[in-house]
Amino acid sequence: MTVEAAMALPALVVFTLALLWSLAAAAAQIQCVDAARAGARAAARSEPVAAAESVARTAAPDGANVSVTRSGELWQVTVEAEAPGPGGMGITLRAGAAALAEDAVGEVAP
Repeated sequence: MTVEAAMALPALVVFTLALLWSLAAAAAQIQCVDAARAGARAAARSEPVAAAESVARTAAPDGANVSVTRSGELWQVTVEAEAPGPGGMGITLRAGAAALAEDAVGEVAP
C-alpha cells in the first residue's frame, strides 16, 4: 500500500495544482471580459478616453494593458493581462468588447 501511495501522491498534488491554476486563470479571464465591457460602455456614453481606460483598468487584473479605440461608430476596448502564476506561465489572457457610440445613434422615426 505504501508504494502505491508514494507514487500516486505526487500525481495527485500536480493535478490539484493544475486545477487551482486553471481556476485562477479562468477567473482572471472573466475579469478581462468584464473590464473590456465596462470600458466600452463608458466610451460609448461619450466619456473621455482616459476615463474609459480608467474604468477598464479598475475592473481588470493587476498589470493589465488596456486600449480604447474608435472605429467608425464603434468604440472598441481590448484588455490584455498575464495569466496568474509564476511569470504568467507564458500565457496572455485577452478580451475585447465593442459598443455603439451614443453620438452615432440616429433619431427614431415617428
